[in-house]
Amino acid sequence: MAILKIGSVGRTYRHMQRYRQILTVLLKYGFGDMVDALKIEQYLEIGLQLFSRKHREKIETLSRAVRVRMVLEELGPTFIKMGQILSTRPDLLPVEFIQELPKLQDEVPPFPFPEVEAVVKEELQKSIDQVFSSFEKQPLAAASIGQVHQARTLDGKNVVVKIQRPGIRRIIKVDLEIMMHLAGLMERHLEGWDIQRPTRVVEEFAHTLERELDYTLEAAYMERFARQFEDEHAVYVPQVYREATTSRVLTMEHIDGVKASDIDRLEKEGLDRIKIAKKGLVLIMKQIFEHGFFHADPHPGNIFVLPDNVICYIDFGMMGRLELEARERFADLIMSIVHRDEREAAKALLRLTLSEEGPDYPALQRDTAEFMDQHCYRPLKDVELGPLLHQLLEMAKRHRLGIPPDLFLMIKALSTVEGLGRALDPDLDVIEQAAPFMKRIQLNRIHPRRITKDMANSGTDLFHLLKDIPGEVRTILKLARQGKVKMEFEHRGLEPMIAANDRISNRLSFSVVLASLVIGSGLIVLSGIPPKWHEIPVIGLIGFLVAGAMGFWLLISIMRSGRM
Repeated sequence: MAILKIGSVGRTYRHMQRYRQILTVLLKYGFGDMVDALKIEQYLEIGLQLFSRKHREKIETLSRAVRVRMVLEELGPTFIKMGQILSTRPDLLPVEFIQELPKLQDEVPPFPFPEVEAVVKEELQKSIDQVFSSFEKQPLAAASIGQVHQARTLDGKNVVVKIQRPGIRRIIKVDLEIMMHLAGLMERHLEGWDIQRPTRVVEEFAHTLERELDYTLEAAYMERFARQFEDEHAVYVPQVYREATTSRVLTMEHIDGVKASDIDRLEKEGLDRIKIAKKGLVLIMKQIFEHGFFHADPHPGNIFVLPDNVICYIDFGMMGRLELEARERFADLIMSIVHRDEREAAKALLRLTLSEEGPDYPALQRDTAEFMDQHCYRPLKDVELGPLLHQLLEMAKRHRLGIPPDLFLMIKALSTVEGLGRALDPDLDVIEQAAPFMKRIQLNRIHPRRITKDMANSGTDLFHLLKDIPGEVRTILKLARQGKVKMEFEHRGLEPMIAANDRISNRLSFSVVLASLVIGSGLIVLSGIPPKWHEIPVIGLIGFLVAGAMGFWLLISIMRSGRM
């Protein structure tokens, strides 16, 4: 989704009301310090700032992470989605935020049925009656992006239809432009944030949100997932009805099953909790370590159990990918932990994570040894894989090792399925179920066929590199002869000086206007120009009052900046 860069938001009408609401909510939940640090008063009219401060509420009893969640919930769909995505980015946020943001509530009132009919007609070029024999007016569920209705096709098949909320793209576009503006201010005014590059995060988020708004992509995910398990009878994937699916309408098979977390109903239906727990864990392992394409949000509401203990996944809006090399490195990490080899575990962790600066390796190895002392000298069936991996990633973060987003998604998915599995079967041995997959990955790496393939690929890459070098050198020399070789320099650290110069010039201009107003008012008073009030010219008196108010405002602004 293209994001327009906006300069002076206070002068851009289509953003004014939304920016007013965002700042009001920030001040309401006690983030006035951030608003002041971003120096937004340079971009917004003082009236807006005063309006926002009237609504500020101090919520000192709540943690900052909880207040951030409440801010995102109140600001609506774009910010809720941003929070949900950031909850999978431990490389960007502290642990307390990673734990709090998944609690974001995405429940909003449904939009009226006439709007549902309008979206279906616009997308499918047919009325609802021409596509479905029946269509429930009351939605099964409603969220900020869309809502789901139950229906029946003309040939009598029960389906569910996901309809995108009308006008949501326009709302998201404005929010993204404001987010980009705020991110730029954060890079400019908040120390250390120029390294995190929040503008790049917003760009990545816009790309992610663009994919989520395209329901045809979710349909493609479902079809790919179904192909992965077409020979697997333990899993079922709902059918997609392509003839009734577009970027804003998704029609899929209706699943009448039992939620995996509904233990009472599972037992009532005669389903085997022990088998379901093991199947669920084996299936997530297969997704990750055999296919490298996995359901990234397997919470209990997205997993149903069908007759014969068949597991059915729904809601494929969030999927994760893990390349073969990352899977192999993760397997090395787990096996080194199982074998209680802290040196190999530290090396595997370094290979799995990202680091701009080399960490203190002895300190990392020492922390790894302490971590393994805490977790690995007990029966393996008592080891919980999810908490173990999360603590390992926290240790990596302490050593400034970056966590790739897909790796965190994978760990989050494993943790979720493990939690559900232990709720179904308290004696579930996660390490025992995972070990065969880890060993298979390690053995496949030394298989003769794999070694031959890797050597052939490396040879091909080297051949193309040697072949391209003369041409590249010739191109560079040609550009040099033509004087077209360009060198670019990027200046960093000048933003504070530019901002200071802007403040100085603004205050000088303000002072000149103020002095002119005082002098002009004095001349009017001395000339005695009517109308008068108590023998004092009214125009001159008004001029002095305005000049006084402006003078006090300038003084307060200087005092608030902390620099007299």
